[in-house]
Amino acid sequence: MTFADAPPLTVVATLGGHASVRLDDDPQATPVRLAAGDIALISGTNRYTIADAPETPPQVVIRSGRKHVIDSATAARQNLAPRTYGDGLPGATTLLRGAYELRGDVGERLLDILPPLAVVPTGPRTRAALDLLAAEVAHEEPGQDAILNRLLDLVLVLALRAWCARPQAELPSWYGALSTPAVGDALRLLHEDPAHRWTVAELAARVGQSRAAFAARFTGVVGEPPLTYLTGWRMALAADLLRDTEETVAAVAREVGYTDAFAFSVAFKRACGVSPSDWRRKRGRDDESVQDG
Repeated sequence: MTFADAPPLTVVATLGGHASVRLDDDPQATPVRLAAGDIALISGTNRYTIADAPETPPQVVIRSGRKHVIDSATAARQNLAPRTYGDGLPGATTLLRGAYELRGDVGERLLDILPPLAVVPTGPRTRAALDLLAAEVAHEEPGQDAILNRLLDLVLVLALRAWCARPQAELPSWYGALSTPAVGDALRLLHEDPAHRWTVAELAARVGQSRAAFAARFTGVVGEPPLTYLTGWRMALAADLLRDTEETVAAVAREVGYTDAFAFSVAFKRACGVSPSDWRRKRGRDDESVQDG
C-alpha cells in the first residue's frame, strides 16, 4: 500500500502481525520492519510504501485520502469500517495510521528531532494507548473525532517521548530544558504568553530564583539567554501567523509582543533574512506551487 501524498508527519502502528516500511523518495534508504505493537514516525518524505515484505510491489495507492487499486486483479473489497482501507483477509496485518499536517516554523521544531523514519518498539504504555485507539477507530459515534484526535495525540506524544529517551538520542537543548527545574517552568511561561513584556528579573521571580542564578542556569541549559530565546520563539510564531492568517503585519506584531510594527519588522528581518511582507509573499507562492504540483 503506497501513500502518495504523505503529510509532514505520519504515525503508523502495527496492531497485529508485521509490516515493512520503505521510503520511496530515497532509494538508498533501507526498509524497516515493524513487529506487532511497534510505532513508526515518518517525516520528510512525500511517498512511502507499507507492505508485508520490502520486495512486495504496491497493489494499492492512497492519494488524497482515497484508495486506488493498481491491478484490477486485486479488486478492492468493501471497507470493513469507517476510516479503513483494508479488506479483512485471513491473517492480515492490522495497521493504524494517523496523519499530521504540521506546517510552519513551530512544527519544524518538532520535526527536527526526528529522522525521516523513526521506529519506536512496542512498550506497555504505547500498547495500552494503541488498544484504546484501535477500539475507537472502527466505530462511527457522536464525539468520535474529538476522541480520536486526543487518543492519536496521546500515541504521538508517548512515541516521541520513547524516541527521545533512547540512550543514543541527540536532542535539541530545549527538549531537556523542559524537564529542568526552574528552566522548564520559565520556558512554559514564555510559550504560554509570548506577548507579555518579559524581563529576566520577572522570570526569575516567577520561578523562585535570583536574577543572576536564573540567567546563568537558563543560558547553560538552553544554550542562549532567556530573552534571546523569547525573540526566537516570537519570530517562529510570527512566521506562521504571516503565512496562515490574513492579519496585518501590525496585528501580528502585537500578537507576539511588539507594540511597534517597525521594531517588529527589524527583528523579523534580522531573524529570517526578509521583511514580514516579503516572507508572506514568498510563502504564499510556495504553497501555491505545492498545491499545483
